[in-house]
Amino acid sequence: MKTVKIGETIIGEGFPKIIVPLVGKTREELVTEAKNLQAIDCDIVEWRIDYFEEVTDSKATAIFSHDLKKILAKPLLITFRSKREGGELELPDAQYFAIYHEIVENGAADLLDVELFMPEKEVATLLLAAKEKEVKIVMCNHDFFATPEKEEIIQRLRLMQAKGADICKIAVMPNSAQDVLTLLNATDEMSRLYADRPIITMSMGDKGMVSRISGQLFGSAATFGAAKQASAPGQVPVSELRSILKTLAIK
Repeated sequence: MKTVKIGETIIGEGFPKIIVPLVGKTREELVTEAKNLQAIDCDIVEWRIDYFEEVTDSKATAIFSHDLKKILAKPLLITFRSKREGGELELPDAQYFAIYHEIVENGAADLLDVELFMPEKEVATLLLAAKEKEVKIVMCNHDFFATPEKEEIIQRLRLMQAKGADICKIAVMPNSAQDVLTLLNATDEMSRLYADRPIITMSMGDKGMVSRISGQLFGSAATFGAAKQASAPGQVPVSELRSILKTLAIK
C-alpha cells in the first residue's frame, strides 16, 4: 500500500495519526488556538475554514494559512466542509472551488479536503492543480443521519480511490451497535481487499467512539481528536488519545 508522507509524518504506517481541528472564527482566535496546539500531542492540524469569518476572501484565507502553518510547525490539512455535509457555511460550488484553487496556488496547505460528491469535472481539475503543487488530497464523504450498508461504504471509498484521492475518508452516524460493526467491517474489508492508499473511517457520536481508537486493527490510518471544541460528534479528547492508541497497540 502507498503511504502519504508530509515532512516526518507518514500516513498509512504505524499508529493511526492524530488530527486536531482549528475552528476559530477570527484571526485572533485562530492564532490563540494554533499557539495552544504547539503543546498538544498531535500529528496533523486541520483548519476548518468554513468557521473562518473571512473565508469568502480567498486571497486573505490563503495568505493567512502561512501564518498558521508557521505557528503550528506541523502538517496542515485545510478543509471547507459544505453545509450539506455538516459544515458551518453554505457556499455555491463555484465559490468553494475558487477558494480551494487560491489555497492550492498561494496557500500553505499540505493536505486539502475535497468532498466526494462535488461536481466531477471541477474536482478533477482541482486534483490536477493540487498534484502540480504537491498538495495531497483527502477525499471524503459524511452521513450525519445514518450508516449505509457495508457494500455502499466500500463502494464510496473505492470511488474516491478511482478519482485519484491520496487519502480516502468516510464518516457515518450509527443508530445502533450493529451500525458501528458495519463501519468496522467495511473498513477491514476495504483495507484488506481494495485499498492501495490510506483510508480513514469513523463512526460518529458516542456510540461510534470505539471506531476512533481501533484504526490500527481495522485499517483506518488516522483519527480526529478534540483539543477544546470538537469539529464532529464523538471526537476523543486529544489529551487522552495517544495513550489510548498506545494501550491498544498491536505488537
